[in-house]
Amino acid sequence: MPMTKSIVAFAGSTSSTSINRRLVLYTLREFKEYSVQILDLNNFEMPLYSADREKMIGIPAQAYAFREHMMQSDGIVCSLAEHNRSYTAAFKNVLDWCSRVDMNIYANKPMLLMSTSPGKLGGQGVLEIAKAYFPRCGAQIAATFSLPLFHQNFGENGILEQTLRTDHTAAVQRFRQSVESA
Repeated sequence: MPMTKSIVAFAGSTSSTSINRRLVLYTLREFKEYSVQILDLNNFEMPLYSADREKMIGIPAQAYAFREHMMQSDGIVCSLAEHNRSYTAAFKNVLDWCSRVDMNIYANKPMLLMSTSPGKLGGQGVLEIAKAYFPRCGAQIAATFSLPLFHQNFGENGILEQTLRTDHTAAVQRFRQSVESA
């Protein structure tokens, strides 16, 4: 019998009402046969990164722990919140500290990279930045998905608009194939 594949998933937000977390949880319904671990960025809160702070306190244990979660998985599901067309400050701080452990943050694992926002661009700004940067950090981006106008396109049972639901399903399938073949 083949070993169960494992996925680590997180939203790039610390908000208790994160719409990106809701998108992650909806997406994970497609992976019932996988072992799934959902990370909360609030559990990886660290002092604001600076070289001086690193010299004074060293690298926080949370940076090592985040990186370890990536290493132990077979694939990564990530949905990034967008603040001013970029990462949230909390997520950027996690990236900054983790890069001090090892620049290969995502451990060469397949990734489903997503974003959503209340606006019509669906977090495209942060998605484009991540698509360019994450491969330098070891992400093997297997698929991307953006959900615009979250509050109009997402309901109690998930994505409401058919074309967007079809695009999401296709992204999930590409990611699944990448994890299965890794």
